[in-house]
Amino acid sequence: MNRQENRQTLRSLALLGFKLKSRPASPDLHSMEVVETECADTRGSVSEIATNLELGEHGIWFSKGKSNISYPSEGNAACFEIEDDSFWFQHRNRCITSVVHGFPPAGTIFDLGGGNGFVALGLQQRGWRSIVVEPGITGAVNARKRGLEVICATFEDAHFRLHSLPAVGLFDVLEHIEDGGQFLRMLGERLIVGGRIYLTVPAYRWLWSAEDVSAGHFRRYTLSSLARVLGQSGFDVEFASYIFSPLPVPILLKRTIPTLLGRRKTENFDEAIREHRGGSSTVQSLAGSVFKWELQRLERKRTIPAGGSCLVVAKSVAGGAR
Repeated sequence: MNRQENRQTLRSLALLGFKLKSRPASPDLHSMEVVETECADTRGSVSEIATNLELGEHGIWFSKGKSNISYPSEGNAACFEIEDDSFWFQHRNRCITSVVHGFPPAGTIFDLGGGNGFVALGLQQRGWRSIVVEPGITGAVNARKRGLEVICATFEDAHFRLHSLPAVGLFDVLEHIEDGGQFLRMLGERLIVGGRIYLTVPAYRWLWSAEDVSAGHFRRYTLSSLARVLGQSGFDVEFASYIFSPLPVPILLKRTIPTLLGRRKTENFDEAIREHRGGSSTVQSLAGSVFKWELQRLERKRTIPAGGSCLVVAKSVAGGAR
C-alpha cells in the first residue's frame, strides 16, 4: 500500500469508528416514514470509502449504475411480512450476534445483501454499528424505515475503496452469487487486513429442492466446501459450525424428496408463514429447547455437528487469495 492509499485508509477507519493510536415494485419514497435513530451521519464516512454513490432522499445512498442479481424481485417484501414472527429469522439473528460477540469486528459491519435490515438491526441493538448494503429498493426502504443506515446498491456497483471496510456480513447471500470465489476475492481486497467476514449459507447439496431454484440459489454448502473457497480467496477461518440442527430431516421430507419425485412446487405464501411460525406448540417447544442448546454452545465457541445452515467467521489475511 503506497503512502496516499495509507492516508486514505486511515481516514476511512477513523470515520468508521476505529480507535487509532496514530490519529485520532418500487415503494413511494416521498411517503416513507423513517424511524428516528441516533445512528451516526453517514454523509462523510460513506462518501469517503465508496466512489460510485449519491445521497438520495431520506438519507439512502444510491449507486449510479445497477447490476442484475439472482434474487426474486418480491423476496424482500415477502420476508418483511414474516421476519418478526419467524422462529428461523429470530434464531439466526441470535446465532449471528452470539458469534459476533465472540469474534468482534474492528469497526462498522457492512451487511451486504442485507434485505430489510433484520440482521443489521439485531446487530445494532447489541451495540455494533451496521450499514445495510441492499440492491433492492423494497429492502432498502424497509431497512431505512427501521432506522438503519442504508446503501441501495450491489457491492460491485458501490465501488468501495481498497482496504476500507472493517467487517462484512453475508447472511444467506453467497449462495446467490454464481462465482462465489471471485466475489470473495474481490471482497477480501476491500477489507482491511484482519477484517472479519461473517457468513451464513444453506447447508448440504443433498437438501437441494425447488425452493433453492425459486430463491435464486446456485449451490448449498458444507463447512468443508465453504472453508475451502474461503481459504482459496484469502481468508483464514476462525470459527465454523452448523446451526438449525433439527431442520435437515424436515427439509428432506417436505422439500427435497417431493422435488425429486416431481411433486414439489414452490411453496405459497400461506405455507411459508406456517413453516416460519414453527408449527404446533409441541413442535415449537421441542425446537426451542434445541435452539437454546445451540446458542449455549455457540456462546462457548463450541460447534454444532450438523444443521440446515452453516455459520462461519473468517479473517482476511495479508497477500489476498492464495
